[in-house]
Amino acid sequence: MLPLWKISALVLVTVHARLGVAGAIAAHPPHPEAVKVEARDVALPQSNILRVRQAPPVSGQALNQTGWTIAADSFEWPWIPYNLIDGDPTTYWHTEWVPDLALLPHNVTIDMQTTENVNGIAYLPRQDGASNPLGGSNGNIGQHQIFLSTDCTDFGSPVAFGTYIDNNMTKYTTFETQPARCVRLVALSEAGNRGPWSSGAEINVFAAASYTPPASGLGMWGPTIDFPVIPVSATIEPETSRVVVWSASAPDSEPSPYGVTCTATYDPSTDTVTQMVVSNTNHDMFCEGLSVDFNGIVIATGGSNDAATSLLDQNANTWTSGPQLQIPRGYQSSATCSDGRTFLIGGSWSGALGGKNGEIFDPSTNTWTVLPGCDVTPMLTNDSAGIYRADNHAWLFAWKSGSVFQAGPSAAMNWYDTSGTGSYTAAGPRAGDGDAMAGVAVMYDAVQGKILAAGGSPSYSGSEATAAAHLIQIDTPGGDVSVTTLESMSYSRIFANGVALPNGQVFITGGQTIGAPFVDSNVDFTPELWDPTSQTFTPMQANSIARDYHSVALLMPDATVFSGGGGLCGAECAYNHFDAQIFTPPYLIASDGSPAPRPVIQSLSAATVPVGGSVTITTDSPVTELSLIRYAATTHTVNTDQRRIPLDFQTVGTNTLTFQVPDDPGIAIPGYWMLFALNSAGVPSVSQMVSGESLASCMKKMTMALVWRVFKEIGLVTLDTTPKNVRLLMLQRFVRMLAYSVSTLILALYLVALGVSKTQISLFMTLTLIRDIFISCILTLTTNQLGHQHVLALGAVLVSCSGVVLATVGNYWILLAVAVLGVISPL
Repeated sequence: MLPLWKISALVLVTVHARLGVAGAIAAHPPHPEAVKVEARDVALPQSNILRVRQAPPVSGQALNQTGWTIAADSFEWPWIPYNLIDGDPTTYWHTEWVPDLALLPHNVTIDMQTTENVNGIAYLPRQDGASNPLGGSNGNIGQHQIFLSTDCTDFGSPVAFGTYIDNNMTKYTTFETQPARCVRLVALSEAGNRGPWSSGAEINVFAAASYTPPASGLGMWGPTIDFPVIPVSATIEPETSRVVVWSASAPDSEPSPYGVTCTATYDPSTDTVTQMVVSNTNHDMFCEGLSVDFNGIVIATGGSNDAATSLLDQNANTWTSGPQLQIPRGYQSSATCSDGRTFLIGGSWSGALGGKNGEIFDPSTNTWTVLPGCDVTPMLTNDSAGIYRADNHAWLFAWKSGSVFQAGPSAAMNWYDTSGTGSYTAAGPRAGDGDAMAGVAVMYDAVQGKILAAGGSPSYSGSEATAAAHLIQIDTPGGDVSVTTLESMSYSRIFANGVALPNGQVFITGGQTIGAPFVDSNVDFTPELWDPTSQTFTPMQANSIARDYHSVALLMPDATVFSGGGGLCGAECAYNHFDAQIFTPPYLIASDGSPAPRPVIQSLSAATVPVGGSVTITTDSPVTELSLIRYAATTHTVNTDQRRIPLDFQTVGTNTLTFQVPDDPGIAIPGYWMLFALNSAGVPSVSQMVSGESLASCMKKMTMALVWRVFKEIGLVTLDTTPKNVRLLMLQRFVRMLAYSVSTLILALYLVALGVSKTQISLFMTLTLIRDIFISCILTLTTNQLGHQHVLALGAVLVSCSGVVLATVGNYWILLAVAVLGVISPL
């Protein structure tokens, strides 16, 4: 039974806050404790990660805590829940550890007594530092969930979840504004895995001045996902749908290259976020080039460690080192070519300035080769910062016959041929468009070679962005390119992200009207949707978190959009966004606000299909459209592997369809794809993964399958699985039969040389075969009784005598008698 003082303390405490309490979290001085990130065989240096500062809610203000009450599932006296809202960062709450150790999960619930337009919380871990015998980090909340309620009873689904970084700096979680009276923070893990306890110094709540319910038909921003790193780069694992993100050698900044990269993984099946430091590749993968190859391997090149290559096997979730680049570089772009090689160009942000001509990676030889004919000069912009920025972030699209089309950001477009030593061909200007650095370019219809290009700015920083949009269409490599000027976007944007959707629409989110890295100014909070049929842009539901420089966006396998990151400017900067959100496009929401009914792909005739191959699928309901969208990786607005293939299909039965993958690997780049089925209302299914193969890879597999079939039919597969002694016995029999066959042929030739007729030779061979069978049966029955050694001795004597006779006598009948009677083999 709990002592009386604990029972009393469990009663909710009413807090009459002192003047200035509302700003306590934002104003407290930082503590110099280093961040601790769960690492793989590495500890991050204190010089790299000292204080991590996060961006507070942009449109919210910290509330005054006067009159609030708070309760927790557990506490240890005198570290009571009241300390979380007392405005004093030197006091803290801690869960019980004596006489009983309270186990995770833990929770605290704040009742603000009135309904507020809540859009974020701030959680300050304990600040007592190492002077406390418990250790200053004990109880830091790691995995967590945040819930809201208007009646303090029904908390529904979490508005945010994820993992906080393990340090004592203030953690901000921003989410979409929602009226609430009560806020609940649930701790699912301790950030450093030090024990089952939770603690905290302060919690405050942020609220907007007003609340407007989401408008119908504009999509919806879902829960916020908190990460222990800023998602500057991202990719999706095809087999698991997990999102892997990474920042640099620090979670929040780009210090001097240290040869490590801070990463985290979001698992949508469990809504959990885990973290890992990649150290074995000796590569700080910040400002890198990214591509995904035929086998789903993410190839990260250059960046802070400007000559390094790292390879992520997404299915195994392992990073390995690749070969060094021939030209060190950073901010380059790369693309997976139709022949399986990876082409990259540009990148004067790192390494020497200028001269960042193309080079290509051949996975069959594991080498990078410079392509001097792929000159970077034609694709330079006229950036105010000069060559340092002029060759950054090329809009590359792999195309037919190993070619690569460069659509921007320079006003001049170019074709690059990767054969031999490389070459380029000018493709003309992008209509009346100027340089569009850090704009978006999305191949939304690869069959027709159609690309949407939108936004960007003349210079990387300090110039006004454009809202211009163009439709680019390519066909023959090196040939003419069609450019059509479209209706402009609703907002001018630089540092935005574009995502191809299953229905061919393009979702564009984030950015700034004037490029300003590391500052959340002139932010575009309202995304827009481009429709290829009407060729118009429609503003979507605005979000509440700035997504500008260093933000990312990717299509999820469930047809939603992952949008996250921004910042990476260190402890002296208030614009670091350690989070992401899920955007649900309008096609997934019914008119009444409920989830729209979705078709389901129930089966595939093949999950792996060669270029030009056919697949038959069954669905649970009629569908009117099929499309493939390639899994990809993105950073710094660049996503060169993203492309959509609209599929023609034939109905071959009730809800049974057959489609053919395009037969050109320049259109259907082999690799992993998401297959979507859409119904007549335009609602897409959850995708099924399809692995596209090159013809060479397919032929290799077919050959291996044929060889395996032959081996199986002739018994070699069975032989491989038998015990060793059985294999030795079988080998012994094989050698004996081989020797018998060879000796028979030699004997036949010998008899022919003696002038023996064919009839007599046939009689000779027949009688010796009958003798062999008869003697073998007799010896099988009697050898154990006679003794192996006696039989072997007798056989040796007889064979020796027979050999002498055969070598000296030429009479046929004597030879026959010796062959029949004079050879005994116990084998």
